[in-house]
Amino acid sequence: MDIKAPRGMQDILPAQVGRWHRVEAQIRDLAHRYGYQEIRTPVVEHTEVFLRGVGAGTDIVDKEMYTFLDRGERSLTLRAEGTAPVMRAFLEHNLGAAGLPVKVYYICPIFRYDRPQLGRYRQHTQFGAEVIGSPDPAADAEVLSLGVRLVEALGLREVTVHLNSVGDAVCRPRYIQALQDYLRPHLGEMCADCQRRFETNPLRLLDCKTDQRIVQGAPQILSYLDDACRAHFDGVQAHLDAVGIGYALDPHIVRGLDYYTRTAAEVYSGKLGAQNAVFGGGRYDGLAEQLGGRPTPGVGFGLGIERLLLALEQEGLAPQAEQRLDAYIATAGAHTAPALALADRLRGAGIAVDVDVMARGLRAQMKQADRLGAVFVVVLGEDELRRGVAAVREMATGTQEEVALAGIPEVLAARLRSRTAQRARA
Repeated sequence: MDIKAPRGMQDILPAQVGRWHRVEAQIRDLAHRYGYQEIRTPVVEHTEVFLRGVGAGTDIVDKEMYTFLDRGERSLTLRAEGTAPVMRAFLEHNLGAAGLPVKVYYICPIFRYDRPQLGRYRQHTQFGAEVIGSPDPAADAEVLSLGVRLVEALGLREVTVHLNSVGDAVCRPRYIQALQDYLRPHLGEMCADCQRRFETNPLRLLDCKTDQRIVQGAPQILSYLDDACRAHFDGVQAHLDAVGIGYALDPHIVRGLDYYTRTAAEVYSGKLGAQNAVFGGGRYDGLAEQLGGRPTPGVGFGLGIERLLLALEQEGLAPQAEQRLDAYIATAGAHTAPALALADRLRGAGIAVDVDVMARGLRAQMKQADRLGAVFVVVLGEDELRRGVAAVREMATGTQEEVALAGIPEVLAARLRSRTAQRARA
């Protein structure tokens, strides 16, 4: 049997992990500067979290969830999106008791059974940020600015923000009726998904890529907003203007989940072709009630890291976190035990060290040190051990000198600091 990773699920190999480290470090740094704290929810939830939160009739619930019965015959689902689990945790642990708003972020795997596409996998990693407890449009603008500033900090330039309002339970029903009245005569010409969604989730017909010719003439939801939703949407735009984030009004941005109210946004990269969304989100003021909690407003976004890395690659900006090996300990003869002891001392001093455990010859060990990008090689031979010294070679220059074994951690640390300072000046 030829065993491979499941379709749509990828291995992230050691040579690729550095890109992830760089992006994750940028996320954590920026989220901290914005005042967000990390939250980690289970990789599985009771299926009811998604049925009640995301909504029956959505593609996620109807077609994409990985759902199974555990040994107690309880229905569990692999995390299908990030917001509903965060709200469940907020309610379960009464996180709002310490004061509102609660601002959290997460970096976690998401599982959806869908046809794998460019930058989209059945298991993908999502960075999400949520502001729970504030109904103010300033919260919408602030959380969206976190996502925009992140992709800008990573170097992404061809980015456009598309903004819409999907109204609320007061004004949206009137719009849905007008939309259905317009689309009903054309329903036979539309795709099977649109025909299925017509009654259960009619707003999703607006972002159907297949039937754009028909939906382009549909009434626009912005014309149906009541005074409260109009004032909120105007406030979001005013706050985005204040922080200098440009946007385009797009009445076809509706998002795919039932819990969205008022603000809906998607951010695109011009480098990704048809599948060009980098992140999206919006307001979900009814989600807490759908999960059985008290009315609690919220707003947030989700960003697929795989899709972001692909966009960065397309712009020639593939991020790399430096994974330098400070030193490699090579042995001339069977002296593995002293080499491991020295490596342990160096690691304790904060120096990244590898050591030969393959009983290779010295020449092969030097090649291995070069392959690993070691800055220094420390050579231990019988004569050096007898005299209590080691040969320290700088790989870039080939210069080599003997250093007392007792002083090697201090000598290497000083030289590494000097190299770092020189590179910073350059």
